[in-house]
Amino acid sequence: MSRKSLLEWPVIRQLRSGDAFGRGENVQSQKSKDLTARTTTADRVVQSVCPYCAVGCGQRVFVKDEKVIQIEGDPDSPVSRGRLCPKGSASEQLVNSSSRQTEVLYRAPKAKEWQRLDVDTAIDMIADRFMEARRNGWQDTDDQGRPINRTMGIAGLGGATLDNEENYLIKKLFTAAGAIQLENQARI
Repeated sequence: MSRKSLLEWPVIRQLRSGDAFGRGENVQSQKSKDLTARTTTADRVVQSVCPYCAVGCGQRVFVKDEKVIQIEGDPDSPVSRGRLCPKGSASEQLVNSSSRQTEVLYRAPKAKEWQRLDVDTAIDMIADRFMEARRNGWQDTDDQGRPINRTMGIAGLGGATLDNEENYLIKKLFTAAGAIQLENQARI
């Protein structure tokens, strides 16, 4: 066990340096001086957008060894100018949570257990059900015989976290499929 000199005590260092209020570096421990921010050790920084609401705050995502180590507000963002709300500040936990679902789970009708599916199978199941609902709800003409070419079997509900480009593509997809019931969470 090493003995510390009385001259190295924080109060003595503070008085010797003329820092009467104890706000200088003399009151820091060596451990505090040796600390470095996680952001300085990152391999790269990726710009992103917060996933929680429709505001679209800019984020800087710090990545080390292909793992997210920190998420901060992006000062270059014209929307948030480097600020994040408490949820946005905690979005690193969303990415690195041990309870984050990383596999596709499916529960068949009236089943009690979930089963794992590969992504391709799940996408094929969704596409098949989409087309079946479109086909079952298709209307060629209205009551007066006028062509309407639409389906009442599918509808779209967009989320507020989607950006303009994503909403535009969703609108194009559902309109091309014949759906007329398109809504967005931001409008409801």
